[in-house]
Amino acid sequence: MTTPHVGRPPAFAFLESPLDRAEHLRDHADVLAARWPRARVVVLDAEGRAAAESDGSPRMLEGAGLVAATGGGDMAASALFLGLRGDETWFAVRAEAIAGNAVTAGIPRWVDLRGAAATWPAFEATAFAQARAVLHWQARHRHCGVCGSALEYRRAGWLGWCPRCELEHYPRTDPAVIVAVTDGPRLLLGRNAGWPPHRYSTLAGFVEPGESLEQTVAREVFEESGVRVRHSHYLASQPWPFPSSLMLGFTAWAEPDEPEVGDELEDVRWFTLDEIDAALRGQSPEGGLLLSPSISISRWLVEAWHAERAPTD
Repeated sequence: MTTPHVGRPPAFAFLESPLDRAEHLRDHADVLAARWPRARVVVLDAEGRAAAESDGSPRMLEGAGLVAATGGGDMAASALFLGLRGDETWFAVRAEAIAGNAVTAGIPRWVDLRGAAATWPAFEATAFAQARAVLHWQARHRHCGVCGSALEYRRAGWLGWCPRCELEHYPRTDPAVIVAVTDGPRLLLGRNAGWPPHRYSTLAGFVEPGESLEQTVAREVFEESGVRVRHSHYLASQPWPFPSSLMLGFTAWAEPDEPEVGDELEDVRWFTLDEIDAALRGQSPEGGLLLSPSISISRWLVEAWHAERAPTD
């Protein structure tokens, strides 16, 4: 049996052109403050959307302009340091930190991350994803989980420190598997009730404590579909900041069981190669299969499964 996807580089969002995170600079507030005037700054609102131009393209502000607009102050001390791109230093700030001035008033649009991933250059979309994930963690982890004291954010925004019990809190990432399940000629896909009509995707679920990734694959597939996985193979991963997941892509070979819908999904079914081919070509009949958008690893898993089986011209 061949192993699908080998030699197929990932082609989905939030991977290309990442920043050099320069972790060694997070403890050097003086260095970051000196870099702030010439820094590039991503501004996010309370809903996690990024500042954009009227046409939806990214609006990256400069540190010097933010200092002038807010009347001075050490903005670098409260900003999230994202990293370096060559000589450029990149930060992220919340819009509320600069609210009430001409900077925020002059922002014509706010763009959500899914929209940005589909239209922005890869570098800006990847930086936005990084900023959104960490700022989301900060917004939902304001107090110590042990004693309840308000946290202080240190290390350029990457560490929440409790002044009472001195416990350190770090940004969390939730690992989840996402799986192209096949019985050979068919691909297993499911749909959530809240999705657009006819949209199906590969199956996915979070890793539980004390569980290997392969065990998660088998458990999640069986829980969501009643299909028994024989074995699985890891392929690639995608950071998925909605809000803080790491999607671990697998292919899995399964028994040709008849799917059974459980409590988690609205529908689960096998799709033939012809049905997948038509959906990828945008030629499904009315009411036919719709697949996940190209920004997601789910779409890449489907495309790679299809490429292994489709006849070449």
